[in-house]
Amino acid sequence: MTPAPGSAGPVDNSQSVRSALATLPFSAAQITGGFWANYQQINRSVSLPHGFAMLEQAGNLRNLRIAAGLEVGEFAGFWFADSDVYKWLEAVGWELGRAADESLLAMADEAIALVEAAQLADGYLNSYYQITAPDKRWTDLDHGHELYCAGHLIQAAIAWHRAVGDDRLLTLTLRFVDHIYDMFGPAGRTETCGHPEIEMALVELFRVTRDSRHLDLAQLFIDRRGGNRMSGHAGYGPVYQQDHVPVRQATEVAGHAVRQLYLTTGATDLVMERDEQALFDAMLALWADMTERKLYVTGGLGSRFDGEAFGGPYELPSDTVYGETCAAIASLMWNWRLLLITGEARYADLFERTLYNGVLSSPGLEGASYLYVNPLQVRAGRYVRASTDSSSGAEIRRPAWHNCACCPPNVMRTLSSLGHYLATSSEDGLQLHQFAAARLDAQLSGQPLRVEIETGYPWDGRVAVTVRESPATPWALSMRVPEWCQQFTLSANGDAIAPLVNAGGYVVVNRTWQPGDQLVLDFAMEPMFVAPNPRIDAVRGCVALQRGPLVYCFESHDQQAGVDLLDAQVVTTELPTANPYDLLGGIMTIHVAGRMSDRPNSEPLYRPLDEAPPAASRPVDLLAIPYFAWGNRGMQSMRVWIPQVSAW
Repeated sequence: MTPAPGSAGPVDNSQSVRSALATLPFSAAQITGGFWANYQQINRSVSLPHGFAMLEQAGNLRNLRIAAGLEVGEFAGFWFADSDVYKWLEAVGWELGRAADESLLAMADEAIALVEAAQLADGYLNSYYQITAPDKRWTDLDHGHELYCAGHLIQAAIAWHRAVGDDRLLTLTLRFVDHIYDMFGPAGRTETCGHPEIEMALVELFRVTRDSRHLDLAQLFIDRRGGNRMSGHAGYGPVYQQDHVPVRQATEVAGHAVRQLYLTTGATDLVMERDEQALFDAMLALWADMTERKLYVTGGLGSRFDGEAFGGPYELPSDTVYGETCAAIASLMWNWRLLLITGEARYADLFERTLYNGVLSSPGLEGASYLYVNPLQVRAGRYVRASTDSSSGAEIRRPAWHNCACCPPNVMRTLSSLGHYLATSSEDGLQLHQFAAARLDAQLSGQPLRVEIETGYPWDGRVAVTVRESPATPWALSMRVPEWCQQFTLSANGDAIAPLVNAGGYVVVNRTWQPGDQLVLDFAMEPMFVAPNPRIDAVRGCVALQRGPLVYCFESHDQQAGVDLLDAQVVTTELPTANPYDLLGGIMTIHVAGRMSDRPNSEPLYRPLDEAPPAASRPVDLLAIPYFAWGNRGMQSMRVWIPQVSAW
């Protein structure tokens, strides 16, 4: 089993009608060392085997055995449990595309055989309905998740087809999609799924098969939304199900955050293939609403536990935030597609912010535990829920798995395919969007191009790109200047050059390159305070701390004895200092000057203003760690936003 030369990664826009940039073949972008290589190795050696064990323990694999008639028993877990198996299979597919692994292949072979055995003769495949209600297939599109699960199966099949050269999943998937087309195509029923996902999967399947039925079906599912027909879930209504407004008329992100973002991702995929400006205009309006009024500083999305939903404008509480990991990953997917269409750095900027903070805060550093929700403040005691599994008031924790386990395999597939998102090519040259030690290969006018990247990012801002193979004609090497960067230098072969930053936000150097040429872009990485929009009343008067792409937080583990983070303030007139420290595997910490308010515990909650004396305070040194690393030493109090002295 070997993939075809030049096989694509998760998105293949090589034949799309609307794209400024083209994705590289999956094997053409390989992370070779540093920060992300470490995460990929942990994902490979720990997370993926752990995921297989959890799928067995939770009953997901047994469900498929029962559906296949190999065992007798009752269905276990949520009715969409099959999707966790498919996401795990997708992750393994991309991982095997990076390098062979007999142990992972054996696990995947077992799972694939169960999927094959469970499929019915007419192509239908869903273990929940096959076990619990075989006569009720396709009777609950609002809540049943049948098309949602099918979407994840399609994506797994594509990963194995492209990265491994194995079409077992693709063969059975095409039978299932034929069945779905017969049921819901132009001559079939006019419903759509209560949980978007299949839309982006069908567009990608079209990119594999070039079968126009797959693209047409994706458009039908998108076009059918907005009729206020769906009943909602547990009383949430059509907004929750993304059925409250036609997609082209939408101006605000609303409802269930993951549903919203999977829908916009699929719609943006459709823009790439059909070049519909009205649909793209709606995507731009939704992105503006999300980034200007509903985005956390970590890139997290979804401020309400109720409905796992977006809140209103500027409704961004730190302690009761939901910030589901899957929503952050959906944001990566959407921003990647917007970047491919436009070539604008703002989408790569949000991708970076979300990846390093909103996504990476989920997995434990050991690779076998995950957060479902990602708060920006945790108070001492039992005040924040860790996931949908825990009742209100449960102590936050990072469990090994979840009853609703959508997030862990989503993290796994993101890490195993991460090289796909580093760079793109165009007729003009090569574009570098995310920074990691890597090897990149491309073709320009039929001639090979290879570069190697060395960097200590995200701890160090130096990014060195060395040309190893180059066409004989001039081409442009473009490197993103991150939104957080206030100062940088650029040199070629050791000589400083004046940078040219294009309108999209990239440094562009266009020349005839020779093997051995090196371009070095060096971003100044200094800790900086970040202020919120004053309309975000939950953190008005507070500041956050950031260095490079990393948002920092204060954890009670690291503070001086007697420091309560509820009473701490930072002194923003004194510059924070960054120091490497052998903490949590070797991270960069930041020291901040602060003050500690000595407030008695007996102080009343409220009193007249003229009776409130200023609280005495004393200087303290506060230590901050990267937000992604919090909660790895047991759960204590933590906060990202902290009052500044002048605002207390």
